[in-house]
Amino acid sequence: MKLRYNYRIYPDASQRAALAQAFGCARVVWNDCLRDRKEAHTAGLPYVTSAELSKVRITQAKRTEERTWLAEVSAVVLQQSLRDLDAAFKNFFDSLTGKRKGPKVSPPRFKSKKDTRQSIRLSTSAFSLNENGTVHVTKVGCLKVQWSRPLPATPTSLTIVKDSAGRYFASFVVDAAPDLLPDLDSEVGIDLGLATFATLSDGTKISSPKFLRRAEKKLKRLQQDLSRKAKGSKNRAKARIKVARQHARVADRRRDWHHQTSTQIIRDNQAVYVEDLAVSGLARTRMAKSVHDAGWTQFVNMLQYKATKHGRHFGKIGRFEPTSQVCSVCGVKDGPKPLHVREWTCGRCGTVHDRDENAAHNTLAAGRADRLNASQSAGKTGAKIPAQRVEAGSRPAGHPAAAGIPGP
Repeated sequence: MKLRYNYRIYPDASQRAALAQAFGCARVVWNDCLRDRKEAHTAGLPYVTSAELSKVRITQAKRTEERTWLAEVSAVVLQQSLRDLDAAFKNFFDSLTGKRKGPKVSPPRFKSKKDTRQSIRLSTSAFSLNENGTVHVTKVGCLKVQWSRPLPATPTSLTIVKDSAGRYFASFVVDAAPDLLPDLDSEVGIDLGLATFATLSDGTKISSPKFLRRAEKKLKRLQQDLSRKAKGSKNRAKARIKVARQHARVADRRRDWHHQTSTQIIRDNQAVYVEDLAVSGLARTRMAKSVHDAGWTQFVNMLQYKATKHGRHFGKIGRFEPTSQVCSVCGVKDGPKPLHVREWTCGRCGTVHDRDENAAHNTLAAGRADRLNASQSAGKTGAKIPAQRVEAGSRPAGHPAAAGIPGP
């Protein structure tokens, strides 16, 4: 499976200038190629191929007076920018034809030097890992990396990112083997919420940290300082960086907490079931700030890929499943209930239910039923199903894989 590992990097002044030039050249190639394809489409001409764009907008453009500075950066950066554009068009076309599932993908847009996030992507021919812990990037130099953990395998690509707070990151993609955990008998259903972030079917309740709400006071003061600065001034740019850094701290704390919580749930349970929430719809209601602060989508994605990595089962039930309306004891449907109703009594069996715990129990039951139906259907139709693990184990403690990884 492919995994992505992010590390903080600290380029010096000359390296920051070289990265800024690389960001700009990659952006120019993207915009030039996108403009050519848009103009060809408007004129009714055939789709401009990547080979033609590479010849005109990269190879020949380097010899012109207007684009001679394209030769000052690595050619890999320019070629990867064109490949990224091809991938964006492919995703757009696949979304139109139905080959790509999920939300509709918009067509590629032009990039601006004022975008808060700048990035370049490199193949293995344009970077290398040094024994002293640095990463050498062609025409940039040896970048200092803060190795928070070793890479599990030799990276296949590198993306260098500058975020809105002015921080630089190196994002490696590696082909890693699954780290299977020992089998367990426990399974759990999860009901996600706002006041209580997650309620598990075993009775565990995980409180919501509300990182954004806790940082609102400082964010309000920094935002007021930003609004008082004259547009285009250096003081406004400094104030914007302060606001971006505070938002980055909030996002980092939320992500770290999501990682810890999701890892613990995956380690303690053989199967995890959640509800497929309509987050984009809830984010347009009066609860939008709380929904964004909870970060349900990020948390569920972590559960999904960690389940795959560690050999656990992950399942989603339909978003229209009436988990809050059905009694988990007798199965009677008691009708919808307002959000302020946190406890209710079943009219048939008289069981007093906690709203969230009852929903978690129903999520577990629905997830198990979906999994059983899928296995039975696969057995009848001959479809492929994941093989059952007979024996598995984790790596010995203190001996992580470190193929091709420099020392910290």
